[in-house]
Amino acid sequence: MNPVAIRLLNQQLIAPQFDTPAEVVRYMGAMQAQEYRMMRWAVAMRTRKPSHKTFKKAFDEGQIIRLHLMRGTWQLVCAEDYWSMIDLFAPKAIAVTKGWMNSNKISIPDDELMRVRDILIQSATDKRSVTKEDFILALAERNLQMDDHRLSYHIRMAELSGVLCSGDLLPMKATYALAADKVKSSVKMERDEALAHFTRKYFQSRQPATLEDFVWWSGLNISDCRKGIALLGDYIHVERYRGREFYLTDDCRKRGFRKGKFLLIPPYDEYLISYKSRDIVLPPEHRHHAHNNSGIFQPVIAYDGTICGNWSPFRDDCKAELFNGGNVTDGIQDAWQMYMSYKKK
Repeated sequence: MNPVAIRLLNQQLIAPQFDTPAEVVRYMGAMQAQEYRMMRWAVAMRTRKPSHKTFKKAFDEGQIIRLHLMRGTWQLVCAEDYWSMIDLFAPKAIAVTKGWMNSNKISIPDDELMRVRDILIQSATDKRSVTKEDFILALAERNLQMDDHRLSYHIRMAELSGVLCSGDLLPMKATYALAADKVKSSVKMERDEALAHFTRKYFQSRQPATLEDFVWWSGLNISDCRKGIALLGDYIHVERYRGREFYLTDDCRKRGFRKGKFLLIPPYDEYLISYKSRDIVLPPEHRHHAHNNSGIFQPVIAYDGTICGNWSPFRDDCKAELFNGGNVTDGIQDAWQMYMSYKKK
């Protein structure tokens, strides 16, 4: 088994199979969207002919939704999966969020929660797509003032309750809209059906991956994750690699890998954040270049799937630093030109 090549193929980072952003997000199940600008490149890298305008259209039309969900962090999900994901993942995410609130000594009584939520709903109803600043103004009009941190928890709880989701795509600011207006209703899945559905999406798009990786990514209890795997039956099997058990699906992509390619990977990309153990593609001695112990991820360069350097996405020129101190090569320049070309489309 060549786990690096298999991950590149099934994560759609080599020989992508999809034409639209919505198809990519649907296939991946959920994609980390912590960095508001870089989430677009994460999707683009997995698209045959990436276009910034195409992503904006899909985002504004509600084909792609951004919200706080798994592990209480930002995710991109497709419209078809939105309501099922809320049902499956939100209860655990709400518990995680309340734990963070307690650690920050923030307590929000139910009467405050509902009063503020009504204001958030009315503001989103009036303007269709609103920013946090719009919410602050709406609260001030009703003689309610609170710090940014407290308001963020109100917004997050509204997201996890299926009330708010992403609004229109702005260059730099997150926006919010009423989920009921933005996302079409869909057939409700029973819990086991939803669990099997998203377990399948995870392993299909992240394989080879371990049980521990799935527990980390999903934020679900280990018993739920074991059950999700069991529900897949013969569709999934185990292969051992370096003393660990990895799950692969019977339709795993194993052909199409070509050597000699550099990838400019955004921070918080699924190529790293999908896994609890990242040593398959990230040499342990270079881990601190890719992320710290506080969960802050950096833009990284991969060569044939192995993380080998850092890059700067918000410059006009290509600035790359390789861990071995090597020079920027033509391959990295080609990857940079692809990135810059995407930003113009």
